[in-house]
Amino acid sequence: MKSPITGKEMTLQTNKNSVVFRKEEFEYFHLSYYCEDSQESFTTTEIDELNLNQVYNQYRDKHNILFADEILSIREKYGLSANKMSQILGFGANSYRNYEKGEVPSMANANLIQTISNDSIVFKNLVLRSTDLEEFEKSKILVKIDAAIELESETNDENKFVSMLFENMLPDVFSGYRKPNIQKLSEMVVYFSEKLLPTVTMMNKLLFYADFGNYKKSGYSISGTRYMAHNYGPVPVRFNGIFDYMTNKKIVDLQTEFYGDYTGEKFIPSPLKSFNSELFNEIELESLEEVVVKFKNCNASQIKDISHKEKAWIENEKGKNKINYNYGFDLIHI
Repeated sequence: MKSPITGKEMTLQTNKNSVVFRKEEFEYFHLSYYCEDSQESFTTTEIDELNLNQVYNQYRDKHNILFADEILSIREKYGLSANKMSQILGFGANSYRNYEKGEVPSMANANLIQTISNDSIVFKNLVLRSTDLEEFEKSKILVKIDAAIELESETNDENKFVSMLFENMLPDVFSGYRKPNIQKLSEMVVYFSEKLLPTVTMMNKLLFYADFGNYKKSGYSISGTRYMAHNYGPVPVRFNGIFDYMTNKKIVDLQTEFYGDYTGEKFIPSPLKSFNSELFNEIELESLEEVVVKFKNCNASQIKDISHKEKAWIENEKGKNKINYNYGFDLIHI
């Protein structure tokens, strides 16, 4: 970004700061562009949003308030409009839509949304008791709720298995403030398989850079995956089980390759699956593409060595620790 005063390129700086939100103080990494000549700092709309998201995310995490994508997923599960959800829950006309866009709900509204997220029967009873809905509307909505409950029952065993793979399904700073999402992570693996045919070692690094690079831009990861510092660089926690799940589901294939004195495996696209870009927003798609452009000429050994220069790996490798997503602001290669 160029300085509005001198017209020269400015430096993007990251400084620890604190701010009070709803009578509570939170520390965050404040990003801004610094003009050396005028010694003034400037931000863009996108950076202001990133700075605010860091504060909102901590508040949500502390008070167990669902994140915007989780709030959206509740409505999508039942196939209802945001206005209809507000009507059923007794919120203001545009409240639910605003919560989906990132506005932090009041504690009362947050608790109600959390309750219906955990229990479809509670939501069903709210519909039955609603005095704002016509009987024909109730009937249509109840059919959708019953279908959602039935689907939950049918997929219960698989959901339990996925939860075990991800270890913890709650969004926090180690998931990039996203609820772990096996579908989006699978699509990321499909994307990199189609573009680069990477080895398992390389895939782990591509996923890390995509998730942490996206957090650096927006304050959110893409997939909600937790990463740890492995001997060979950052890797998703339980990556072997996650990749086994994907290959068993025919989402991607793993092909054995010979590399001189040893054998390894590389990802290749499955004939049954192609990348679905509709699951990703514009920033996420840019993050995926940026990783491909950055590492398209690297092999597994080179990207491993590159990842070993990141503070995220250096400060966590000794204890094989999980990696806090705030290390995303320290990335030097994305």
